[in-house]
Amino acid sequence: MQIANPVYDVVFKYLMADNSIAKKIISLIIGEEIESLDLQPTEYSNDAEKGNRSLTVYRLDFAATVRLPDGRRKRIIIEIQKAKFSTDIMRFRNYLGRQYSNKNNVYEQEGRAKAFPILSIYFLGHRLENIHVPVTRVERKYYDNATGEELSGREEFIESLTHDSFVIQIPELRSKRRNLPEQVLAVFEQPASASTPHFLDISEEDYPTEYREIIRRLIKAASEPQVRKTMDVEDEIIEELGSLERIIAVRDQTIDDQKRELDEKDKALDDQKKLIEELKRQLGKK
Repeated sequence: MQIANPVYDVVFKYLMADNSIAKKIISLIIGEEIESLDLQPTEYSNDAEKGNRSLTVYRLDFAATVRLPDGRRKRIIIEIQKAKFSTDIMRFRNYLGRQYSNKNNVYEQEGRAKAFPILSIYFLGHRLENIHVPVTRVERKYYDNATGEELSGREEFIESLTHDSFVIQIPELRSKRRNLPEQVLAVFEQPASASTPHFLDISEEDYPTEYREIIRRLIKAASEPQVRKTMDVEDEIIEELGSLERIIAVRDQTIDDQKRELDEKDKALDDQKKLIEELKRQLGKK
């Protein structure tokens, strides 16, 4: 059967717009039970800024209530960012900075404003240089600097200024099914070759039964005319951005070559000047 390719922003948005599916996917990734999940207002810059590189990063923000193993609950902000190019790291930082400065990401307790913890999930369309696993969990730990002992307590000050994250490398998902998250996230796996990148051929039986609603949602997305049309637009935009980057790269190389030539000419002029000065000195002696 064919499903819409979830690496496309419009398909990813369509998939995560289903609250039940979004809860399942995020719970699976972070390994914690999400009781409630609310999509936060987000500026979808890729809907409007066609000439801007922000089109290469797509983001969704959720406010989530997580049930802890001891029965307690915590409220967190979950930021999902999906990038197409390895050069988009600064956009990750910019968006994360906005989360920290967003006045909506605080709550009041006993007359004091407190910040919700932030958890970041990154979907990368490229491979990292040194880490070669599909899903990387990055956790903070506290240590006594003098003894190296790990500290079990948690502090509001530290929790408000640092955050955990998960990094999912889509190219690393291929043929890896070592645990349940990798089995389910395989729906993002991109084939080595395909007649069209808009759709993926899969077998529903390859996915755990309790997560097959994800497959059905993507089948539905594939039949939506607006989704199909927007995928075409995404292709055009990315191709346009790719062409623009190639033009910029050629321009930068030309500038570098011209600068190198000028530097060489300046050096030659300096050498000639030194030679003239030396000849004058020799003539002065004679």
